[in-house]
Amino acid sequence: MNIGLFTDCYYPQINGVVTSTMTLKEELEKRGHNVTIITVRVPGYLDDKPGVIRIPSIPFRKWKEFRIGLIYPYSVIKKIRDLNLDIIHTQTEFSVCLMARLLARRMGIPVVHTYHTMYEDYAHYIAKKNFNKRIATKLSKVGSKLYLNECASVIAPSEKTKNALRNYGVMNYIEVIPTGIKLDNFKKGLYSKEELEGKRKEIGINPDEKVILYLGRVSEEKGIDVIIKQMPDVLCKRPDARLVIVGDGPKRKELESLSHKLKLSDRIIFTGKVPWNETGLYYQLADLFVSTSKTETQGLTILEAMSAGTPIIVRHDDNIKELITDGNNGIIFKEDSDLSEAILRCINDDDLMKKLSDNGLTTSYTVSSEYFGCKVEALYLKCLNQERKIS
Repeated sequence: MNIGLFTDCYYPQINGVVTSTMTLKEELEKRGHNVTIITVRVPGYLDDKPGVIRIPSIPFRKWKEFRIGLIYPYSVIKKIRDLNLDIIHTQTEFSVCLMARLLARRMGIPVVHTYHTMYEDYAHYIAKKNFNKRIATKLSKVGSKLYLNECASVIAPSEKTKNALRNYGVMNYIEVIPTGIKLDNFKKGLYSKEELEGKRKEIGINPDEKVILYLGRVSEEKGIDVIIKQMPDVLCKRPDARLVIVGDGPKRKELESLSHKLKLSDRIIFTGKVPWNETGLYYQLADLFVSTSKTETQGLTILEAMSAGTPIIVRHDDNIKELITDGNNGIIFKEDSDLSEAILRCINDDDLMKKLSDNGLTTSYTVSSEYFGCKVEALYLKCLNQERKIS
């Protein structure tokens, strides 16, 4: 098949959508398909691999890391037409993917869409007042329904997402396909002891300190402030603990100020954005990975940490209920105030840490990127067969 993956965000930006899109491209190509990414142009960045078409773009207002397609030159449209696409798979809902919908209609190509983001959880970015937030939430649900009901099929990363879409009024076929992870990028033992110690030294961590890791976008919905606020309680009993926050985003300066206010600047390290191919190194230098987000549709960083053999602590949420069993392959906390106790429970019990690590590794093997590619390929074929029957 000739497949077009359309997305408003792609490398060098790093987030769950980008990771999922890159993984899907690689796995589909392994299965013999021709895959092209159509995305926005990023100033100063040139792709070092073929199979990417970029359109001119501008930054999206206050979130400069996101870009919007500005114009769609005839030369770009012609390149896309010349691909002779069999199917279009959109990964986002904005400029590039709206263009994809228009092209799909004109060329008679089915569209599959992956619903990566629960926009109702991001209403606080659009409106600050409660009344306006309610309007923004309602609009996100209506907009999602209108967009998705025109697709040949929808991919939901979790049952939680599928159930939410049904409640929105999405009526067409939805298949739950979690994004697979490339285990080789994170697997335990990938880095030598010297490499791990070298990176620890580089970012200012002593060999005998316990590292608590957050890795991902530094934004409000991720709840990183919860970890920071619980650190004084952790440090009272384990002064050797350090919190490492890997990533960047609109909340970083505010969180750095909070760390300073709580007199934790010497116990919390903000690394900023790191290259994607180094994320496995950070997972493995950590003793514990913590996720406090309530808005994940799947939680790729949780799976990545598990595949690295790093014990995890996650907030209770429907999206992880089929993945994490409390006390077996992870620790689940419900209230913010429970987090410090959960952290201490782990770092004070070597046997528990080993159990969580071993069982987490076993779990991660069930969500491989190979299985992900196979499931998406099967869905494409199903959509194409339906199109042929209709025609």
